[in-house]
Amino acid sequence: MTTAVISNQLPALSSGSLNGYLDSIQQISLLTAEEEVGLFLRFQEYNDVEAARKIVLSHLRYVAYVARSYMGYGLPLEDLIQQGNVGLMKSVKKFNLDHKVRLVSFAVHWIKAEIHEFILKNWKIVKIATTKAQRKLFFNLRKAKKRLGWLKGEEVVRVAEDLGVKPEEVVEMENRLSRVDETFDRPDDNDDDVVSSPVVYLSNGNTEDPAWVTESEEISDQRALGLTKALSALDERSRDIVQSRWLANEKAGLKDLAEVYGVSMERIRQIEAKAFEKMQPYLEAS
Repeated sequence: MTTAVISNQLPALSSGSLNGYLDSIQQISLLTAEEEVGLFLRFQEYNDVEAARKIVLSHLRYVAYVARSYMGYGLPLEDLIQQGNVGLMKSVKKFNLDHKVRLVSFAVHWIKAEIHEFILKNWKIVKIATTKAQRKLFFNLRKAKKRLGWLKGEEVVRVAEDLGVKPEEVVEMENRLSRVDETFDRPDDNDDDVVSSPVVYLSNGNTEDPAWVTESEEISDQRALGLTKALSALDERSRDIVQSRWLANEKAGLKDLAEVYGVSMERIRQIEAKAFEKMQPYLEAS
């Protein structure tokens, strides 16, 4: 069996048919354990492609469920599902009834592996994860940031320990995840408030020199590491005030923080000033 043969017999999936596809796979009956074993026996002993197709069809809704959990990477859901389906079909070829488990328990690893590979190849123009440790960090750090928001110093250390990497690597990956790729030749819609695409504003000079670009990115990473160290040097209240006032997506005002900590706005301003003074050596070193 080749994945191409089965793939051609699956429900059509495209950006314009996504809802129809999702509706159609929900109508496909799930297999009982006995039915699944029977179909696998037909497929493995007699190379019955129709049996393999029925196995795949009955698991398409599970692939869609897994693919939805990766929508935070900004890639089309239909593409994630397509790649997950490839993983599902590979798992059907590799599955052995001697495992004594249902296919779904075995297939999840193949489905996620294909989706992971697709995301790593397409999420950024520049590859951001090349080693096994970096890949693990890439996917787990996104989950951690969803739960924790801006990573504090102790959280950086904890994530690094959990994943077996250096704190510097966590900071570097967090910095990379915050960057956004931009279409090189995005159409100009004549809106003065919209920044022109790179093809318009790029000019000859340092900005096109790869060495300059690399140096600039290294400086950015060093500054991010310096900021993390600086924040780690603060007590919990001071760190929270600095992060809330300057680093959060929705920045808090002096009045808000004064109410949280039960002090005056002037006191919050004083704590902030002392925090910046304590952070300065770390920021200058970076």
